Amino acid sequence: MHPKILFFDTTLRDGEQSPGVSLNLKQKLEIAKALVELGVNVIEAGFPITSPGDFESVKTLAKEIKGVTIAGLARANPKDIEVAWEALKYAESPRIHTFIATSDIHLKYKLKKSREEVLEITESAVKYALKFCPDVEFSAEDATRSDWNYLFQVVLTAVKSGAKTINIPDTVGYTVPQEYFNLISFLIENLKKEGYENALKEGKLRISVHCHNDLGLAVANSLSAILAGATQIEGTINGIGERAGNASLEEIIMTLKTRSNFFKERLGYPLEININTKKIVPVSQLVSKYTGMIIQPNKAIVGANAFSHEAGIHQHGVICERSTYEIISPEEVGWTGSAIVLGKHSGRHAIGFKLKSRGWTLEDEVLTEIFEIYKNEVKDVLRNIADEHLEGILIDKFLEKEYRFYLLSSQVISVYGSSLKPFAQVEIEDRKEGRKVSIGIGVGPIDAAYKAVASALGYSFEREPDKKFIRLIDFHIDALSGGTSAEGISDVIIEDETGIRTAGLGRDGDIVIASLKAFLRALNRLEAFKEKGVELKAKKLAFKD
Repeated sequence: MHPKILFFDTTLRDGEQSPGVSLNLKQKLEIAKALVELGVNVIEAGFPITSPGDFESVKTLAKEIKGVTIAGLARANPKDIEVAWEALKYAESPRIHTFIATSDIHLKYKLKKSREEVLEITESAVKYALKFCPDVEFSAEDATRSDWNYLFQVVLTAVKSGAKTINIPDTVGYTVPQEYFNLISFLIENLKKEGYENALKEGKLRISVHCHNDLGLAVANSLSAILAGATQIEGTINGIGERAGNASLEEIIMTLKTRSNFFKERLGYPLEININTKKIVPVSQLVSKYTGMIIQPNKAIVGANAFSHEAGIHQHGVICERSTYEIISPEEVGWTGSAIVLGKHSGRHAIGFKLKSRGWTLEDEVLTEIFEIYKNEVKDVLRNIADEHLEGILIDKFLEKEYRFYLLSSQVISVYGSSLKPFAQVEIEDRKEGRKVSIGIGVGPIDAAYKAVASALGYSFEREPDKKFIRLIDFHIDALSGGTSAEGISDVIIEDETGIRTAGLGRDGDIVIASLKAFLRALNRLEAFKEKGVELKAKKLAFKD
């Protein structure tokens, strides 16, 4: 019999300690419910004594969140423990998590206590917590910078006092994998010598690890600890937390699952991991949304680029067989949609794959032609190329560049330091209805220009009677070179009220004109879809000259 790995999530406690992060009660409840769906075993809901708000959060989660252990942090003193219990007592499965530092540097400068005093405090705190709660976790703060023999004395004291979980934190992210492996092995072997082998094997006593990422080793250190025999892993979603953050739970989970055979061979038994991995991306995005901490694109597992392929060789390989360049299925962790991302390195195979995924089946000659247009007009201009731009090339080919709308002239006035709002007037040639002139007022020159164009052509960015509703989905402006005379590039995606999306690209030395060109190009493509829908749908089955 071997204990399963428990996942202790501290996103709502240590994660919320990230600079600039403050979650309200509603947000904490929603995240906690998502963590339950993910399948974590313990949710550390907060540090009750630190503020009335933290106390109420822990109390509310204790009352409302079921099917998981709710933990509250407390320093190793009676008042902290009493307040923690007052908040936790409503929980279906409560846990008091008490801690004190064990490194000489903390004892000398922060606690100003001797080693003997810390041993006494440890015993007293654990025993006092047990009067309220049968599940007590003890943490030796700054364990990795502590004297190992003294650390073991503290650990043994906590175990003898009744703690069921002993946490060995790398509080300042100081250790490295082999050293941490050796430390956890040292503690476990000595606990076995003291007669706790069966308790460890049966999961009645657990060694937990809580790693910080100051040297970028939090996940690696946590995995090393598992190989040494640790059976509880503490971390946060997206690796958020103080300073450089905590170990990313999603990375640990997927490493254990993806490399399960490796861990089985090293440990001699399979690890039991009861996690619904399809919930990883949803909970990651929820945490990012509420904390305001953007997930870096190249973040493992949950980053936007984690399963994206832009290089032509990689794209070709993935299209032929995903396992050539993917060790995890995107769907396995909750991603949806294509992993192929169009960019300057994309090849012909990726273009064909993208178009086919959107319903276009092209003959080789046409695909080659489309790829050449893509290379010449889009590839080296945009960093990230939306599918709508690629589809727009097909629309252009279908129309043979015979657009309906053409910009004849424009005038935009924006006065700094004036109460007057930016003003734009445009003159557009409509090949069906003739010349159109209109004005627009906006918060900026481009906003005013876009409103003028929309008004001239019977569109509106607001829902109005007798106007066609249009929504601006995406908008970018960039420079193609350096210097004040650089040519500007504008990239827009629009959507009409029926859900049809089209994109436009515009280039000009004047960024307002570049933006107008992009907008009109997108509108021309939209009109093509709407006016020649039957023909375009037929082309989707087999696009031929």
